Amino acid sequence: MNALSGIDVAAELRQVHAHWTPRVVGRVNDQYIKVAKLLGELVWHAHEAEDEMFLVVSGRLRIQLPDEQEVVLAPGQFYVVPRGVQHNPVAEEEVEIVLIETVTTAHTGDVVSERTVAIEDQVRDFR
Repeated sequence: MNALSGIDVAAELRQVHAHWTPRVVGRVNDQYIKVAKLLGELVWHAHEAEDEMFLVVSGRLRIQLPDEQEVVLAPGQFYVVPRGVQHNPVAEEEVEIVLIETVTTAHTGDVVSERTVAIEDQVRDFR
């Protein structure tokens, strides 16, 4: 990759072929920048030591929160889930997102499910 070129988020999203499989496309200090496509429901989980930012590129993302609260995000909107807060992302139709997470953030936090993707698999193609 040319050090003077920008990252094309749309092109990076075209490289994502499976839902709920984040792909690292950049790094800023101790934060990974990831792209992902979502469809359906992930799993209720929390990240005890890290905040997590969801930025919607296309579609509508609903993030369920405790006490039956939720945040609904449209394209161009983002939300930061504070560390330790249980949450469950839900995409009723395909959603494309950018995530910003600390490099130590486990995909499904304190829960391991069939949708959990190891960080090594998320950074596999990162240059």
